[in-house]
Order: sequence, then C-alpha cells, then structure tokens
Amino acid sequence: MILAVRLTPRASQDAVAGVELLGGEPVLKARVRAVPEKGRANAALERLIADWLGLPASSVTVAQGGKSRHKQVRVEGDADRLVRLIEARIGELASA
Repeated sequence: MILAVRLTPRASQDAVAGVELLGGEPVLKARVRAVPEKGRANAALERLIADWLGLPASSVTVAQGGKSRHKQVRVEGDADRLVRLIEARIGELASA
C-alpha cells in the first residue's frame, strides 16, 4: 500500500498530525524532529509511520519523494488490514 505524506522536518516533536487536501488529494500530515540531511528525515518518517501503525520498521519505506516534502510511503502488509488500521488511526486523530 502507498500512502501520500506531506512531511515537515525540524518540528518540535515527531507526530502524525492529521490529513489535509493537497491538490485535491488527501495526504497524511507528518512532522519529525530530524533535519532533512543525508536521509535523516526520511528515516525518521519511516520509523514514525511504523510506530503509528504498530508495524515493524522494516515494513515502511519512502518509495518516492526522497528530497521533497511530498512523499509516497510504501507500507508492506495485507492491504485490507492496513486500510482498516489506517482508517482507525486517522479516526483517533480526528476525535482528539
């Protein structure tokens, strides 16, 4: 499964901050403390998404947008289960 993500590096904390529309498409908003140098922010994003979904870090990789704020993040696993998990996690953000 591929997730569209807008990443903000150098944030005050690592967090998934919700969903927004970007060009008419929904994207996950994520913030990491890491700086965007030598892949540090991408690695932090991978760890953040894995932790947020309760998955092993090895199942999450930045597939596209390595040098952009707008990324495509690949999450490995059963697609149906991942959809339910992501919807539940986004629902938790909306109710918080």
